[in-house]
Amino acid sequence: MAGTYELEDFILKISTPFYIVLIALEIFLSNRSDRKSYTFKDTATNAALMLLNGGIDLLFRAVYVGVLVWCYQYRFFEPIINPFIYWTVLFLLEDLAFYVLHYVDHHSRLFWAVHVTHHSSEHFNLTTGFRSSVFQPLYRFVYFIPLVFIGFNPADIVVMYSITQIYGIIVHTEHVRKLGWLEYILVTPSHHRVHHASNVQYLDKNMGMCLIIWDRIFGTFQEELAEVPTHYGLTKSTGSERLAKTIFHEWQEIGKDFNQPLDFKTKLKYLIKAPGWSHDGSRQTSKQLQEELTANHYHASIPEAEKV
Repeated sequence: MAGTYELEDFILKISTPFYIVLIALEIFLSNRSDRKSYTFKDTATNAALMLLNGGIDLLFRAVYVGVLVWCYQYRFFEPIINPFIYWTVLFLLEDLAFYVLHYVDHHSRLFWAVHVTHHSSEHFNLTTGFRSSVFQPLYRFVYFIPLVFIGFNPADIVVMYSITQIYGIIVHTEHVRKLGWLEYILVTPSHHRVHHASNVQYLDKNMGMCLIIWDRIFGTFQEELAEVPTHYGLTKSTGSERLAKTIFHEWQEIGKDFNQPLDFKTKLKYLIKAPGWSHDGSRQTSKQLQEELTANHYHASIPEAEKV
C-alpha cells in the first residue's frame, strides 16, 4: 500500500493549487454579482469540518484498509487483465457504490445524523464541497467491500475514490449553468444545486458523485427548475453556527426522541427510519412532503366547478 500513499500524496499536491485557483476565481465572481456566495464564518466552518474528517480518516485508515485487504484474499475473481477495462469498470462500480452510500445517508436517520453536516450550510460554493460528513470514514469502506470480493485491489479502490472526490467537490458552484447533453450523463453543478436545496421538490434528489445515470435509473433524479429557485441549508435550521452544534445537533434530536416514553422497538425506528419519521405522524419525511405537495398542486389545477 506504500505506492497508494505516494499516489494519494501526488493527487493532493496537484489538486490543492487547482482548488485554490478555482476558489479565488469564484470569490472574485461572487463579489461582482448580486448573490454573495461566501461568508468568512461559513468558509471557516467548511475548513474545520474538512480537517476533522481528514483527521479521522487518517487515524482510522489502518483499520479500514486492513479490512479491505483481508477481504481481498477471499475474492471470487481474479483482477481484469486489460487495464483500460479494469479502471473503467472500477470507476463505474465505485460510483454506483457511492450512490448507494449516499442514498442510505439520506434515508436512514442514523447515517443522516452524520451526513447532515454537509447539508447544513445556507451557502453553496466550492468550499461547501469540503464541508465533510465528519464521521463518514468510519463506515464508508463497508460499501467498497463488494468491489474487493469481485477482484478489485483495495489500493486501487482508495486511489479511485480520491480521484472522483475531486470532481465531487468542483460541482459545488452557482457559477456554472446547465451543460447541455452532459446533463444526461454527469452530475453537473445544476444537478448538485438541486441536491443541496431545501425546497420540498428537491429533497433527497441527485445522489450521484460523478454520474447522474444512477439517479435516472433508480428514480432519484430531479432537474433544476427555473420556477423553483434553490434555497440551501436544512428544512429546519439548527439555530446556531457553532461547530459542535453543526456536527452533533441531529444526535441531540435523536436523544430527545429516545427519551420519550416509548417501547424500544419504536425508539429503534427513530434511529433506522428516514429523517422526519415519527410514531404519531407529527412530522413528515421528504417523501411525505413531496406527496403532499403533488396532491396540493393536483387539487389546485382542478377547476372550481369540478371540485363541487
